[in-house]
Amino acid sequence: MELANIEKLIEKYVQGETNREEEHQLKQYFLSEKVAPHLRSYQSLFGYFDQSQKEQFEKEISFKSNKITSAWISIAASILFFGGIFAYMNYKAVSAPVQTVSDLGTFESPEEAFKQTQKALALLSENVNTGVEGIIYLNEFEKSKNLIFKK
Repeated sequence: MELANIEKLIEKYVQGETNREEEHQLKQYFLSEKVAPHLRSYQSLFGYFDQSQKEQFEKEISFKSNKITSAWISIAASILFFGGIFAYMNYKAVSAPVQTVSDLGTFESPEEAFKQTQKALALLSENVNTGVEGIIYLNEFEKSKNLIFKK
């Protein structure tokens, strides 16, 4: 096979674009004795593929079924299942509906509610202002970048 064709096939192989026939041609070339010196690094790769295809797993696998172990696993699964149901039922019983207005997080007087709302909005405003300050720095950075790169 010509060397230029082999080099093209290697390039396609590296890009993952070869089909089985082309890979077989590459394998036959690299398993032969006539490998170009600058392509000898690929020879070990294709030699490994050839060798790994010949390997066989010869150890016998035995599957022992242990009835005692499977019984304990079944018992443990049943206990977990019923324990989960029990926990779910108790959770539902404990989480009873809210009884009082204070449990809802509401206020008795409108003035108190207004003060708490003002506190919450002030906190929100403070955090938004912090974010706006960060955006000002980003705008300055953008202007500087545009001056440097002349956009």
